[in-house]
Amino acid sequence: MRRIAVTPRPNWQDEMARIGFDYHSIDGNYWQEDACYVFDERQIDIIEDATNELHQMYLQAVAHVIKTGDYAPLGIGDTAAGLIESSFRSQAVSLYGRFDLCFDGVNPPKLYEYNADTPTSLFEASVAQWYWLQAQHGSLAGADQFNSIHERLLVEFSALKNTINQDTLYLTAVSDSVEDFITTRYLQDVAVQAGLRTDYIDIGTIGHRASDGKFTDTQDNVIHHLFKLYPWEWLMNEAFGQYIAAAGTRFIEPAYKLLMSNKALLAVLWQLFPNHPNLLPASLNAADITGDVVKKPFFSREGANISLNCDGQNLATDGDYGSEGHIYQAFAPLPKFTNNQGQTVYTVLGSWIVGHGAAGLGIREDNTLITKDTSLFVPHALL
Repeated sequence: MRRIAVTPRPNWQDEMARIGFDYHSIDGNYWQEDACYVFDERQIDIIEDATNELHQMYLQAVAHVIKTGDYAPLGIGDTAAGLIESSFRSQAVSLYGRFDLCFDGVNPPKLYEYNADTPTSLFEASVAQWYWLQAQHGSLAGADQFNSIHERLLVEFSALKNTINQDTLYLTAVSDSVEDFITTRYLQDVAVQAGLRTDYIDIGTIGHRASDGKFTDTQDNVIHHLFKLYPWEWLMNEAFGQYIAAAGTRFIEPAYKLLMSNKALLAVLWQLFPNHPNLLPASLNAADITGDVVKKPFFSREGANISLNCDGQNLATDGDYGSEGHIYQAFAPLPKFTNNQGQTVYTVLGSWIVGHGAAGLGIREDNTLITKDTSLFVPHALL
């Protein structure tokens, strides 16, 4: 695993805009065109195997919580628990997710968390970095990439045709969020390629029809199938959350992803699979973790409200999360590299699941040990 300098395409901004990657320069320099990370086949095999195993472990952890009914310590109420159980037992469709892994190319990857409900950086991992790779010459000519995300999404959407038939798959997000909007529109495009009838609707315009309890679009058509790039915990805390169980809408991602995306489940994983090589010790009780520790809210996003104590130093981010409770996880430092400006950067791997199998890799880097919404995306190649 190496970080190498790459010559940027002279018109790369125009090329990215052409494929619909409109937020390539959000906050100034989100997409990194002047570097890439290089892996060999053995390293990719390690990442892929760890990702598949972790996903299966998460399924077992969800089954364990359902069996024990021990939701309260995880900050999950009765209504959400009912939705989790019904969606899990019916094997509701799960489209995708992203594991955040600490991996230096040598030691076993360590799980930081599972972005199982509303993972972003999908378009850049699936499409943008693939187009970047096709334009490379010189030392990267003929290089491959761990990236079957688009093809796997096509397979998963095609499998939905038997369920949806001639009905419409609605896709929703907060349209004012550029990244969420582009990600959702990309998934809509893949669904159309797979032969589905689709419609995009801003989540703020979804209605609830009191006469029969159904969710509806702006024309009062019933929404039977809905992909939502909007967190389950937010849905459950809003006024119409109380109507979800009776509405009959089939959600993608399903409600059991609320449990998978809950960082408190890291403690359950450690109880079920103690000393697993891909896990870090985790507990709801800070006293259970010896040495350096990371404190995370159950539902924080984009690195918000994370506090880190390592080598006697404290590092913390702000945000609006934490009232739901915290998980404590042993600290494992991200591998560090030197960027083209001579600065130290810390690198986290985003390993994608599509359906129930590993499908690709996206890489983020930051100048601190906490990966945030301002962290940069760097493409990768397999040599």
